[in-house]
Amino acid sequence: MCGYKDQFGGWAATLVDSLDTLWIMGLKDEFYEAAAAAVAIDFASTTAGTTSINVFETTIRHLGGMLSAYDLSGEPALLEKAKELGRLLYIAFDTPNRIPGFWLDFENARAGRQLAGTHDPSASPASLSLEFTRLAQLTGEDKYYDAIHRVTTFLERTQEDSKLPGMWPAMINFQEEHVRGDNSFALGALADSLYEYLPKMAILLGGRNHSQIYEKMYRRSMDVAIKHLLFRPMLPNNEDILFAGTTFVHDDGIQLVPEGQHLHCFLGGLFAVAGKSFSIPEHVTIGERLARGCAWVYSAMPTGLMPEYFALLECPSLQPCAWNETRWELEGNKKLKKGFQHARDPRYQLRPEAIESIFIMYRITGQEEFREIAWRMFESIVEGTKAPFGHAAVKDITAEGVTEKEDSMESFWLAETLKYFYLIFSPPDLISLDEYVFSTEAHPFKRT
Repeated sequence: MCGYKDQFGGWAATLVDSLDTLWIMGLKDEFYEAAAAAVAIDFASTTAGTTSINVFETTIRHLGGMLSAYDLSGEPALLEKAKELGRLLYIAFDTPNRIPGFWLDFENARAGRQLAGTHDPSASPASLSLEFTRLAQLTGEDKYYDAIHRVTTFLERTQEDSKLPGMWPAMINFQEEHVRGDNSFALGALADSLYEYLPKMAILLGGRNHSQIYEKMYRRSMDVAIKHLLFRPMLPNNEDILFAGTTFVHDDGIQLVPEGQHLHCFLGGLFAVAGKSFSIPEHVTIGERLARGCAWVYSAMPTGLMPEYFALLECPSLQPCAWNETRWELEGNKKLKKGFQHARDPRYQLRPEAIESIFIMYRITGQEEFREIAWRMFESIVEGTKAPFGHAAVKDITAEGVTEKEDSMESFWLAETLKYFYLIFSPPDLISLDEYVFSTEAHPFKRT
């Protein structure tokens, strides 16, 4: 316990990821000390034994962290360092079809033999757009926007070609540029930020350039998601809440597996932000039902924490359905609250997605109840995760008594989870949603 992980290139991910959190919380002395260390990082040197970096993780944690810290502080050294990293990451697009692979391998890059992936998570190359666009805006170097627009063009061209037209599968063959190989469709792990960045790109572009393309892709994909991926749980008190599952397309039909993920919990905020921005009031309502669903799961567990994966008995549609005690007796998990089928991955990994959506719903609706929900979540999280030198992931949130910890505190605990808790209890003009758009790593970028 109380060890450390030297991952993501050994480039101080936690320090860089939390720069803007320090600024937002008014910890200016700590911010400048951390910023001085960040601009001294040697991107030519990686963790011993590694010759590659994860393009997606480096983009959202390091590049996004420095761009946001610059947007907030105006410190030119941070922008210069972001440009340095941007030039390195730009090399990942040097493939025959200009779509990056999952890893940027330095030896392959030097030899000119980089290729896009044949079975990569759809969110990986499709979730670089916000950071690269902001870098292009701040530097005036259009090549960064051109790079990610190549991926956008691919998404636009193939949106109707998958086995569930209107959405992209969880895994994609980017090298051969087709989307027919995978039959699974999800809004959580592997695919989440692909969909998250569609409305956020339209917002960041401010109605210019290709804003309409992103809005069009969002509207189409969410129409399909509402129809085929969202479900209402069957519950004794008939709570008006929603969740997202995973859908599989088979030769004989479409199958929805009503299994939720903590990663799905960003969807409440996504629907709310897009609904508000694109004047789709029903999406704001859906967003609220999704956000309340995640809050309900927190409250349903003995520790007040949410598991990574869980399943619920589902209603036939998104409309209310009667509680079926017989079905519960046959399919339910008697160790959990009525309605649950399982919590097959009972860990809580300090994830931010649930409080992210609660924060956004509060900012959009002004309903004080969301701050009350946030406070109850905060108390449970602090109590369940506190460790000698910080906060640690929990192994089993369904267990009674003192929680058993993992020796892990991801950088997003400081970059996202604590930031969203801080902002929901702060004045609404602190990082106003009218002035900033949040990346998938909760880095606020100034809107143009």
